[in-house]
Amino acid sequence: MGRTALRSSPPPDAPSLDPAGATPMMAQYIEIKAANPDCLLFYRMGDFYELFFADAETASRALGIVLTKRGRHAGAEIPMCGVPVERADDYLSRLIALGHRVAVCEQTEDPAEAKRRGPKSVVRREVVRLVTSGTITEDRLLDPARANLLLAVGRRKVAEGAFAYGLAAIDISTGRFSLSEVPASELSGAIARHDPREIVLSEVIVSDPALARLWQDAKAALVPMAQGELEPAAAERRIREQFGVSTLEGFGSFTRAEIAAAGTGLLYIARTQLSARAPLSVPTREESGATLSIDAATRANLELTRTLSGERAGSLLATIDRTVTANGARLLAEHLAGPLTDLAAIARRHDAVARLADDSALRRAVRDALARAPDLARALSRVGLGRAGPRDLAAIRDGLGAAADLSALLAAADTLPDDLARIGADLVLADPALAGTLAAALAEELPLSRRDGGFVRPGYHAEIDEARGLGQDSRKVIAALQARYAEETGCRTLRIKHNNLLGFFIEVPQSVGEACLKGLQREFVHRQTMVDAMRFTSVELGELERKISGASDRALALEAAVFDDLAGRVLAQAEAVAATAEALAALDVFASHAELAVELDWRRPLVDESLSFRVVGGRHPVVEAALRRAGEPFIANDCDLSGEGRGRIRLITGPNMGGKSTFLRQNALIAMLAQMGAFVPAAEARIGRVDRLFSRVGAADDLARGQSTFMVEMVETAAILNQATRRSLVILDEIGRGTATFDGLSIAWACLEHLHESNACRALFATHFHELTALGDRLARLDNATLKVAEHRDGVVFLHEVVPGVADRSYGLQVARLAGLPGGVVARAGTILKSLEKTKGGRPARALIDDLPLFAALSPPPPPEPPPEDKLGALIDTIDPDALTPREALEALYRLKRERAEGR
Repeated sequence: MGRTALRSSPPPDAPSLDPAGATPMMAQYIEIKAANPDCLLFYRMGDFYELFFADAETASRALGIVLTKRGRHAGAEIPMCGVPVERADDYLSRLIALGHRVAVCEQTEDPAEAKRRGPKSVVRREVVRLVTSGTITEDRLLDPARANLLLAVGRRKVAEGAFAYGLAAIDISTGRFSLSEVPASELSGAIARHDPREIVLSEVIVSDPALARLWQDAKAALVPMAQGELEPAAAERRIREQFGVSTLEGFGSFTRAEIAAAGTGLLYIARTQLSARAPLSVPTREESGATLSIDAATRANLELTRTLSGERAGSLLATIDRTVTANGARLLAEHLAGPLTDLAAIARRHDAVARLADDSALRRAVRDALARAPDLARALSRVGLGRAGPRDLAAIRDGLGAAADLSALLAAADTLPDDLARIGADLVLADPALAGTLAAALAEELPLSRRDGGFVRPGYHAEIDEARGLGQDSRKVIAALQARYAEETGCRTLRIKHNNLLGFFIEVPQSVGEACLKGLQREFVHRQTMVDAMRFTSVELGELERKISGASDRALALEAAVFDDLAGRVLAQAEAVAATAEALAALDVFASHAELAVELDWRRPLVDESLSFRVVGGRHPVVEAALRRAGEPFIANDCDLSGEGRGRIRLITGPNMGGKSTFLRQNALIAMLAQMGAFVPAAEARIGRVDRLFSRVGAADDLARGQSTFMVEMVETAAILNQATRRSLVILDEIGRGTATFDGLSIAWACLEHLHESNACRALFATHFHELTALGDRLARLDNATLKVAEHRDGVVFLHEVVPGVADRSYGLQVARLAGLPGGVVARAGTILKSLEKTKGGRPARALIDDLPLFAALSPPPPPEPPPEDKLGALIDTIDPDALTPREALEALYRLKRERAEGR
């Protein structure tokens, strides 16, 4: 469910806090909180972020931390809780995951400055950023393998009551910024493809009744904004100001809906980032139809990026991911979410994968070098936002170094395809001197924050080395000066000492000679005479004292200046560094596909403009992986939906557990993998370009919306029949099973005819309504197929092999027996089944029930008859062979013989 209008605290009807009568600090808190009413306020106090009033109660429940009290306000104690600054990211991640927004309020002046203003002055504090699920940038808050998208939505009117929707997909953690426009019918699928963390849009769009169900289904947090803030002219102005241009013409042609979406997203980012400007790439426009259209239900049914339970493990993405960089993992997920429809682009991707698959040495070298590349894109974004630390600069250093190595590897390779050649060039767009400067400046061991210091390599900056030397080796410096003074004055007992009153001073005993004392007085300034000693100072010692006392602060200030210089050098080449990050990601994806193809014997598919769909030896990638782990083989199957003649639609019958759903899904996944640019789990595949992919597999209630399993099934089926085109691929499983038999059969029959006559698409249609197989004689493009089964005694063996023909039954009773139903239930079901089959569906159900005797198990079963008495056995049990004499043994034998004869 979408979380709309997040109000962390206070609730909408809560009274506002009155600063009157509050302490100066609490009055400051109340003032800042009033400016951020819909956020939890992290209020910096020393080494903690404190929360007060309703915020404290909310955070205490959400985080499981202790709620305490601090002082009083308006006659009541003030609830309070806090989190350590050094662990704030851990708590932030938990709050963001629960849907809260957090305003981070920092101390913006030195406490000493506040004291100079007066004893009751409060340290100045300001909110420096708003932390929301769609605008986080910290590594510890982000999933490295998942894009962190903020999706902004705008719209324009295209006809009376009809709108087109603009989408702005923005990831400030990487700078990604893309725009697209879709009709209302495709809005749900487009949102599912982007899989955003947060959706920002106008209140008018949120309140549109036609979209109410869409926003209920949204898994992302919803943030409505007032329509008055989102005027078209203001939206275009924000885009121009973001990129410092006077016109948008240089970026391409955008629709009004796309501009509205972009303006909405930029306004929200400006509000959350406050003074920091997000370093976004120039917006790119995604052309309509450039990617394979897949609706939200199909994505869920096929478990592309997450399973139905919400886990990544077990999804197609987890199965095919062989990337070695976070950048590459995110791009792989993006490619899977939006397979291409451009045949030339698909072929170029296949060429790149083939080149790396064929050259094992090059592939291994590329993957080894990629494994050394950090997350360049997110490090660059943090530098642009002013939130970077020394490790981000090191990530850029190491990323550029890895890129240079990879460029050299590709340059040495023979005959690179277009995409690999382009990647090789993009890897070295940045000035090599930048990586060299970063390598020379940064130390081996780096702190997390620039405030900690110690990140500049010794020898890079002379003044920093001097300041560090004074701070770290002050005793050695003082000892050296003392030795020199003793040598120059001839006073071997001269000492340089320190106390809190005088600071550093030169001390000699009163017993020194008169000549030495006169020499000291000529060289130094007298400070103090003691009973047994005299104290002096010198200009040099005073200067050294000032340097030592401020050495640590000076070193930190100098390091901060070095950091700013390095960050400035990076930003001066931000565009080139971003291009390098994209090239690293693309290379990682190609190498991942190649590794997968070699490891699992996947083959290059042919994707063309035909209407073919021919797969030889196809396999389900996820199921095959699971079977491989269990040491079991996967049974490959062919699928041919090609041409205008018979077979364009394949009707599949067969037993439960026979593999119908697996067969349906594997062919849909093969089409997706082929068009995303990967090789496929098949011996051979020719896929005529698919424009839309639809899947209706599985069943689930939607209780939150008051929809039964059958209603969900019908809604999804309606979407397919209304939108599928001649070039689409449709897989349907068990249409009509959620209602009465004849109703379901009728609906399935009509749907099959509609797919054949109206949609004319390629389709796989699995059913247990065996009556539908008769349509094979009436519908020219329909072909029948079934799953082979071998019967063995009272059971069945599922062979999982798809063959031409029809199934004569579903083997439901055998499956029930395998599932462990009581034997009496299975036997009774068999009796009922035989009676029903004799009627051939021609008699009313009531008559059938009247003719069948009641199930005997409804009455207590008679007790089992006792087994017959075994007299012979009882007699044998009385004999102890070891205790018998020969004569007794002979007599016993005769008795047994007589007993046996009488028993007959």
